[in-house]
Amino acid sequence: MDSMETRRNAIVELINESGTVSFSQIKDAFPNVSEMTLRTDLKLLDEARRILRVHGGAKSVQVIIGTDDFLNRKSVRNIPEKQKIAEKALTLLHPDTTIFLDSGSTATMFARQFPDQSNLIYTTGLSCATELANLSNPIVMLPGGKLNRYSQSVFGFSAIKELERVNFHQAFLGITGFQLSAGFTCGINDEAILKQTAIRQSEQVIALMDSSKVGVKSSFRIGGLEDIDIVVSDGKLPEEFLAACRKHDVAVL
Repeated sequence: MDSMETRRNAIVELINESGTVSFSQIKDAFPNVSEMTLRTDLKLLDEARRILRVHGGAKSVQVIIGTDDFLNRKSVRNIPEKQKIAEKALTLLHPDTTIFLDSGSTATMFARQFPDQSNLIYTTGLSCATELANLSNPIVMLPGGKLNRYSQSVFGFSAIKELERVNFHQAFLGITGFQLSAGFTCGINDEAILKQTAIRQSEQVIALMDSSKVGVKSSFRIGGLEDIDIVVSDGKLPEEFLAACRKHDVAVL
């Protein structure tokens, strides 16, 4: 690996670790590299979609992109944990009910194992819809909206307005991050509003989240533990989070 590639990989790692980095911080981290060279590095990394350039610096794609990372990257992370979450979530299903299924890699794993039973399923995840297309009995609805090509999902005003017309028995939400001070968050405002809409329209709200999401904060708040009925996780959630769930009468599976 040449020095240029090594440097650019190091820049990506720096940005991913911090979430958001100013250009001055990048210069401080690479004092022997010219400002022009660093700006070129950022431009090319942005074009390769490894980072996102913003005014005065750069952001990690894990922070900024709707469901906060490329779906094909997320789908190969924490596979045993996501498998466990999907299996637990399946026990909450009831036939002949109306369900909202969020986008994301954990939701896709859940859709892959969904039983071939009678349900009306609204999903914003294209990968979820593809998995559910293998089944005969559920009716699968994709709300119209703007395409997030990174997370392979739809969001925006049209999708929100369509969900407002539906009363869901259950909503299964993919979670980008949670901090006690910030609640549940994601990287795009319209997507946060869409998730808030699904929460309001649902009798029971279920958060699908592995333990790596605790302590992660993105830009836009979705809600807090008071908005959730059940958290389905991998059995590795920190005690501080579990205590907060008990305080808010949130069941944890």
